[in-house]
Amino acid sequence: MSDFILKATVRNDLGKGASRRLRRANQEVPAVIYGGEKGAQSISVEKTAFYKAIEDEAFFSSVIKLVIEGKEEQVVVRDLQRHPFKPLLTHADFLRVDATHEITMNVPLHVTGEEKCVGIKDQGGELHVLANEVAISCLPKDLPDYLEVDISAVELGTTLHLSDLTLPKGVTSVDLSHGEEHDNAVLSITKVKVRSEEEDEGEDEEGTSAE
Repeated sequence: MSDFILKATVRNDLGKGASRRLRRANQEVPAVIYGGEKGAQSISVEKTAFYKAIEDEAFFSSVIKLVIEGKEEQVVVRDLQRHPFKPLLTHADFLRVDATHEITMNVPLHVTGEEKCVGIKDQGGELHVLANEVAISCLPKDLPDYLEVDISAVELGTTLHLSDLTLPKGVTSVDLSHGEEHDNAVLSITKVKVRSEEEDEGEDEEGTSAE
């Protein structure tokens, strides 16, 4: 589990106007922290470290140490709001986590071994990734940055499902916990579709007719 530390201050000046002033100052990002036995609290997060952290994919599937005026909170990111056309964060939502209670998170799925894959290298297939993330449940201490699936030995015509993934100890699949009918496909190796000359000629004729 990656270590991310963000510093924040309590935000007493609330409302849209206050948030706009905070963003214009360009030093902090408006945010809220909620969950657990405490009430929701408006905070502002130090911008530089925050922007650097979100460049790391692991940040979004990690337990983050949020230091609010010297007091530590363990949190995960629940939502980030971004400016519609500027590369700016406008607001963040953090959820408190408890070491003794499981949390549910979406973690990235990393595919490895593509360059050695039997179905691609030797059998002329192509990879289709059907899921970029997997929903998991675990204690905060067991939260992985990502899940990995090695496709080196996967042959043409094979589809891998959630049940084919090797999950770390203490981690369970949210979908599989609902039954086998939720064993969704995550990737497949299929035959490369080759366009026939007749199809190409037909499209050329249609284009000519349209002109």
